[in-house]
This record gives sequence, C-alpha cells and structure tokens, in this order.
Amino acid sequence: MITKKVVLIGDFATGKTSLIRRYVDNQFSDDYLTTIGVKISKKYVQVSEELELQLMIWDIEGRTDVKDTNPAYVLGAHGVIVVGDITRQSSIDNISLHLKLAQNLLKNVPAVVALNKADLLIENTQIKSTVSQLRDSLEKVEEIFETSAKDGRNVEELFLSLSKAILK
Repeated sequence: MITKKVVLIGDFATGKTSLIRRYVDNQFSDDYLTTIGVKISKKYVQVSEELELQLMIWDIEGRTDVKDTNPAYVLGAHGVIVVGDITRQSSIDNISLHLKLAQNLLKNVPAVVALNKADLLIENTQIKSTVSQLRDSLEKVEEIFETSAKDGRNVEELFLSLSKAILK
C-alpha cells in the first residue's frame, strides 16, 4: 500500500472541510465549522485493479486577509487541491496565490482546482467563464473541477484525478 499526503488549501469558507467530509464520509452539513490549524483524514482509493492508495488528507485552515496559510502544513505534500468558492470572486482571485505558495514549497507536485459550491449557481455560464479564465491564467494545474460538497458533484472525480496524477 502506498500512502500519500494531500493538502486542501484556499481562502476561509470555501468548503474545504465539506469537500473532505463528502469524500471521506459521504456526508454534508450546512453548519459552518471553522478549521483551526489542521485536521487530517484518511481515505483508501482504488486507483486501478491492482493498486490501492491511502490518502492522508490535510484540511488546512483557510487564508484570511490577516492570516496567510501556514507553509509548514503544506510541506511534504504529494498533491494539492486548491479550493475556491465559485460564488465569491475574491476566493477565485486568490486561487493563483495559493497555487504559487504550493508550487514554491513543493516542486513538481500535481495540483487540481475545485470551484466549490457550484450548486448555488443558477446559470452555468458563470462557471464556464470562470473555468475558462482560470485555464488561461494558471500554470501547472492538472484539472479544474466544478464541485459541490452539498450534492456530491465531481467530488470523487476531483480526488481520483489527483490520485492518478500523484502516481504518474
């Protein structure tokens, strides 16, 4: 069994904890719980018939205007998920900042982007526009996913994509 560390980083209240909870426990709660420091969850992923991967998923407290992401939590990661709240432009704008932090600390580590809370948007055109802008501006991102921790949209795909990229 191969064990790999994955970190979720992003601004506060983007849904990092909810994505992990949906993925690991297949649960969702509307209650907002602020992550303080880091919380680690474990999940086994069947990447192929012959290969199972154990993910150690680090839920890192969100960045705010007064407190940056602690680089010590990111060190040693084998993969990164940068999470933005699709309904909050400031969190989308900060995705490149989080990605740059991870790429400076972790050379050649795969990263994916989760545009979370997609269930809150009525028009799909806003999502497509945001994805298009991010594809043009972000470097070294494996994929960009529209996710919803609430309805489970693309959550499995997000983690599976990153798991496969880690093993390349």
